[in-house]
Amino acid sequence: MSKKYTGVIPPIVTPVDAGENVDEKGLRKLIGHCVDNGIHGIFVAGSNGECMALTQGERDRAIAIAIDEAGGRVPVMAGVMDSSTRRVIENIKRLEQMGEAAAVVTPVFYSRHATQDETVRHFEEISRQTNVDLFIYNIPPFTGQTLKAETIFRIAQIDKVIGYKDTSGSFPDFQKCLAHFKGTDFVLHQGASNLSAASLLLGADGYIPSMAPLFPEPHVMMYEYGRKGDIANTMACNDILSEISEIWPLSKSQTSSTKYALSRLGFFDKRVILPTEPTRPDEEKRIDEKIAAIRERIARFLEARR
Repeated sequence: MSKKYTGVIPPIVTPVDAGENVDEKGLRKLIGHCVDNGIHGIFVAGSNGECMALTQGERDRAIAIAIDEAGGRVPVMAGVMDSSTRRVIENIKRLEQMGEAAAVVTPVFYSRHATQDETVRHFEEISRQTNVDLFIYNIPPFTGQTLKAETIFRIAQIDKVIGYKDTSGSFPDFQKCLAHFKGTDFVLHQGASNLSAASLLLGADGYIPSMAPLFPEPHVMMYEYGRKGDIANTMACNDILSEISEIWPLSKSQTSSTKYALSRLGFFDKRVILPTEPTRPDEEKRIDEKIAAIRERIARFLEARR
């Protein structure tokens, strides 16, 4: 079996300047930091990367920069999600000119979904007209459609579809996928942080944690322990990741809290794209305190394993 897009693949934030254009220097530093710290891949222009808030030109620019900076050192997944099949195909056509990356495709959004068949047809036409690897992305809060396990099985039979990122939160359906694709080349990623440890222990190929760039060690270690079936150490890492997830509610917007926390790496500004609510000074103080506490906990955790 040959699987390329495995391991810890964070949905990176997109640093922007005061004009809401991509901060190329900051983005390159963030990607370099991920690679240097053992993270296995990059997911650019996902929900966490404010992909639909960027202009089309700036989204394409972020993807091109990510592919260039990764430079083949780690694989890149790129969000091409959009509101119609034709628009997604046009996004992928531009992606094809940028270099090697997998296209991450959701059901269309801002649409009254009638049937699961719509999304099967969506992937069939995308596959017919494009020439890149395709990932299914199930994220119901943003698309208005929850893809069932049986629909994933159908889409997976379409040419060029190589994997699935599940952020539906439906663990029974994800377990069905784990059983159905066991022993195949099809890649399964868990997108819900609270289900990642159990998913890895049951055979998932990786997970998509937004805070991995800030705390790479426990994220990479959980993947390694999980793939080995080491329950005790996987759950010990998961305890740390559960505390990391407490950062998100510390501001009104999860995008803002994530971006502010990652800005503490010193590579880019905390700026989010309008109309997202920015972090307030009191929220930032709480986030800073939480980051410091987590770093102390990670230091103790790593020391105990030396």
